[in-house]
Amino acid sequence: MDIAALRSAHPDHWSKATAIRALTLDAVAAANSGHSGMPMGMADVATVLFAKHLKFDASAPLWHDRDRFILSAGHGSMLLYSLLHLTGYEDFPLEQIKNFRQLGAKTAGHPENFLAQGIETTTGPLGQGIANGVGFAMAEEILRARFGKKLVDHHTYVIAGDGCLMEGISQEAITLAGRQELSKLIVMWDNNNITIDGKVDLADRTDQAARFRACGWDVQEIDGHDPDAIDAALTQARKGKRPQMIACKTHIALGHAAQDTSKGHGALTDADQMAAAKEAYGWTTGPFEVPADVKSAWEEIGRRGTEDRFAWEGRLSEISERKQDEFARTMAGDAPKKLSSVIRALKKQASEARQSVATRKASEMVLEVVNPVMPETVGGSADLTGSNNTKTGDLGVFDVDNREGRFVHYGIREHGMAAAMNGMALHGGIRPYSGTFMCFTDYARPAMRLSALMQQPVVYVMTHDSIGLGEDGPTHQPVEHLAISRATPNTLVFRPADVVETAEAWEIALTQSGTPSVLSLTRQNVPAVRLEHKTRNLSEQGAYVLADASAGKRQVILIATGSEVGLAMEAREALEAEGIGTRVVSMPCMELFAAQEESYRKRVLPAGPVRVGVEAGMRMGWDRWLLGERGREAKADFVGMSSFGASAPAEELFEHFGITAANVTAKAKALL
Repeated sequence: MDIAALRSAHPDHWSKATAIRALTLDAVAAANSGHSGMPMGMADVATVLFAKHLKFDASAPLWHDRDRFILSAGHGSMLLYSLLHLTGYEDFPLEQIKNFRQLGAKTAGHPENFLAQGIETTTGPLGQGIANGVGFAMAEEILRARFGKKLVDHHTYVIAGDGCLMEGISQEAITLAGRQELSKLIVMWDNNNITIDGKVDLADRTDQAARFRACGWDVQEIDGHDPDAIDAALTQARKGKRPQMIACKTHIALGHAAQDTSKGHGALTDADQMAAAKEAYGWTTGPFEVPADVKSAWEEIGRRGTEDRFAWEGRLSEISERKQDEFARTMAGDAPKKLSSVIRALKKQASEARQSVATRKASEMVLEVVNPVMPETVGGSADLTGSNNTKTGDLGVFDVDNREGRFVHYGIREHGMAAAMNGMALHGGIRPYSGTFMCFTDYARPAMRLSALMQQPVVYVMTHDSIGLGEDGPTHQPVEHLAISRATPNTLVFRPADVVETAEAWEIALTQSGTPSVLSLTRQNVPAVRLEHKTRNLSEQGAYVLADASAGKRQVILIATGSEVGLAMEAREALEAEGIGTRVVSMPCMELFAAQEESYRKRVLPAGPVRVGVEAGMRMGWDRWLLGERGREAKADFVGMSSFGASAPAEELFEHFGITAANVTAKAKALL
């Protein structure tokens, strides 16, 4: 690579791009940790993007019609942090660059969306960013169809590396984007042919350009260090009618002794080698020092979008006040006032009708009244629409010729689906939910974890939630998945017992601002257990007394969730018939119950009575309620699963595994 020629041919561009490289070297050296090579290699691409194409205003990081920039190759975080500092984002003064990867800094090892404005999404697990980008682009399409081009008209730009494209999620993401012809999505591939272990061909020989073309993308292949070629490619990409991939041939750790080697991927901290690289760059200032003229030029870039923002604000002010309020509410993520009233009405109807229905069907009943009053909901399914019941008649299908459609056919792509929903939520203005079988949370799990980490209120509709799905057998019967979901921080896991609890769970999920929800729903019909209408959302407390002892002194507390609440009620009837006072506690959400005041938890689970937990899943997570919270091991037991399931009709399976009212009754009596 002839750096001298590049410097000579493009001096203004070179000085700006070099600021990124120099800050990266300094920050990684100060932290003695990090990834230097990718920011050094992609500095030219990022400089042209920000200087000439990206629509943004550094003084207004949350401007709704800004272009979104996603660093999918999140290990190269100093590329993003350098750009945000240089262009003048308030959250990124020089002190943050100096504290790269230190405790409490906004410049974490990988970009974290919740730490600072200007970071669109949390990246680092490779491939997630490009899949998030698909969701961002879908959100833009849906909102443009709803509110019009004058208010919503922007691009999503993604920088992805070889690792992002090797991860399987990328295939799910790019095939979905190609099918949907997401023309506002532009991916720039850092084609440096280097991974941690060595050259890419150690493990892969995929023709990535051909792969993207085969998936319905337009592809350009350019020199990623030629600013004129980068500019021309981005100009062409913005005119495209399909998603765009620009393969940028780059040199990792450009200008450093580790250039084009696997060592260049990591932390380049050798002082002599750093000095030599800076000398080759023509960079003469000290550590963390950017020449005033270069910093000024970058800050001017940070102000380049101010006029566009002012014009957009003018267009917003010209629409009716009612539409302005609706736009503001939608983008803020606030639920409409009608939500609570339609939920209450459905609860009252369900309490009176006392239908025995599957909770997956109950969920559909809720969505049928919710979706018409919440135009920001966007549903979907991983090719299981008829099983998940996530599509209601009013939604319409999101497609190339119907951007107003609010139901997405994600295909058999659980991981890509979950990551795209994260992108929709991060974009703002969308309340995404989608469904698959609960056992396939395994396939969606990495993105579900990131929903929680990124504090995004995505709703995961997980049906066929136990051995109750029957004949499909143990491959499809989730036994450990409730425990896995409950083990995830900042996640609400709901297992509602009937229509009323399902409605309450949806109301809670749709009013969250920073927490995802998992709805664990049955395939099989379950009896109505909430027979008396309560205006209050009892599920908000996580657990509550569904039925109390009436046959003298309370001796037994049965704690159950979902389809097993009905079994607990049957067992209570049998115990009470023998004069054993029995309380049934429905526990639709352990996380919400754990968050209640101790005084409330003590009223629900007082000391003294024996306790039996009932759930068609593993015991893990239950001991807090059985042995803790004033319980004792000698007076507690659990009725559930301790193995994988089997293939048979649901009724036979519950009998075979002992998840029956008779077994619950026997366990309780044995403890007395």
